[in-house]
Amino acid sequence: MTSTKKPSNNIRQGFKTGEHIVYPSHGVGRIMAIEEQEVAGFKLELFVIHFEKDKMTLRVPVPKIVTVGMRKLSDPIVLKKALETLKGRARVKRTMWSRRAQEYEAKINSGDLVAIAEVVRDLYRSDAQPEQSYSERQLYEAALDRMARELAAVENMTETEAIKAIEQNLLKGPRRLGKGEVEAEAEVEHTDDEAEEAAA
Repeated sequence: MTSTKKPSNNIRQGFKTGEHIVYPSHGVGRIMAIEEQEVAGFKLELFVIHFEKDKMTLRVPVPKIVTVGMRKLSDPIVLKKALETLKGRARVKRTMWSRRAQEYEAKINSGDLVAIAEVVRDLYRSDAQPEQSYSERQLYEAALDRMARELAAVENMTETEAIKAIEQNLLKGPRRLGKGEVEAEAEVEHTDDEAEEAAA
């Protein structure tokens, strides 16, 4: 006779009802319940996760949480590292925008807070700088939103306060270059790439 014993907490990876989690492709959500469903004669446990901002509820099978990369909120050390990342110099590769956009999107959907902070840093524009293109702005806002939601959940603050804290850290970064200087700097990287290609 098969045992109907509840699965151990190991399978649930320590996740509990009521706690906030990070789901890589959707950001911060809250586990509302743990349901049991019967699928093809097997009992399956599902996490019911609600994403307040998107007004969306997902049902994720418990055994799938590792595969999808669901994780607990970042601890203070990771949070500190992400905020420090914002103060660094923007690193913009001299590659086609479409390729860079794909890389930024992959970082945003990785669920890695430090990688998301890198996108915020690299796409941030101060008032003194040239305007972002529409697609840059969209990616910047997506990354900023993901980061602010997690910061707000960890620090128990509002999203507006979290955005303010992120922007304050961005302003502590190195002097934001004007358009000509950005291009000149990128040109050097481009020349290095050409030298590598010529040497290959």
